Amino acid sequence: MNIVVSGCAGFIGAKVSDLLLERGDCVFGLDNMSDAYDVRLKHHRLSTLSAMDGFRFFRCDISDNAALVSVCEEIKASCGDGGINCVINLAARAGVRQSIENPWIYYSTNVMGTLNLLEFCRREEIHKFVLASTSSVYGESETPFREDMKTDLQISQYASSKKSAEGLCSVYNSLYGMDISVLRYFTVYGPAGRPDMSVFRFIKWINEGEEISILGDGEQKRDFTYVDDIASGTVLATINLGFEIINLGSSVSVSLNEIIGMIEQGVGRKARITCGAPHPSDIRSTLADIDKAKRILDWKPSFDTQKGIENSLEWYNANETFVRSIEV
Repeated sequence: MNIVVSGCAGFIGAKVSDLLLERGDCVFGLDNMSDAYDVRLKHHRLSTLSAMDGFRFFRCDISDNAALVSVCEEIKASCGDGGINCVINLAARAGVRQSIENPWIYYSTNVMGTLNLLEFCRREEIHKFVLASTSSVYGESETPFREDMKTDLQISQYASSKKSAEGLCSVYNSLYGMDISVLRYFTVYGPAGRPDMSVFRFIKWINEGEEISILGDGEQKRDFTYVDDIASGTVLATINLGFEIINLGSSVSVSLNEIIGMIEQGVGRKARITCGAPHPSDIRSTLADIDKAKRILDWKPSFDTQKGIENSLEWYNANETFVRSIEV
């Protein structure tokens, strides 16, 4: 298959691209290489992909429709008679708290960028589209979160922008018959992760003897899901499904204090922790109901939290000099 992956240099996008290439697909990666976090991590991931057969990279911002159309026309021409078979939209501005500070760029990327990609698919009659969404759309709901629950009360601009993107996907399925998989990712972690996420920060700070700052008491819980599991579910979702919203999570809820304890055990050093007031945009607990993913995609997570933390620590140890230089 010829597959366009937007956000290919991102944490999840790089892993999805890697799995597609291993499967034998041709991957056309788009990324604007934004400085939302230390861009050296994106170059680190991209360098691995660029060495693989079947991968081509295009620097492109999906919120710039003219630039996107130009790049996609080039991709289409290089595909020959096979054409583009699928678009996976993993390009996004992520992060709840940052979205409160600059909501405009979140809507530009997450909503307008999605619209631009959907319009390209409509014009070119590309049948399959996959959207990365988020568990944040559930807000403060009763756990476990199920796909049929109401998601009308988001508590951050990030969650609202993702919910808007989901709505656009529903429209393009209804009007044009586009086959669309909307994947709601739960807290993703793993090697070469985002440095604004808790696991990356905790590993870095505990190893380096820096103080950990937590907003809240540390008993807030997240459905931490290993990146390889998220990527495998995303690749499986490229099959024809009609229109489906699907949770991808570990189906286990773990507190921040428990995560810190696992890292302390792996590092052999106690963390220095300070606690502050909870942030109003933070959800107290997330937990995925993944019955639908099991039934429709024949997917289930392969990595428990302990193994995922061990793998993340191994990556830190193997790249310690590089990671110490990364800004968080």
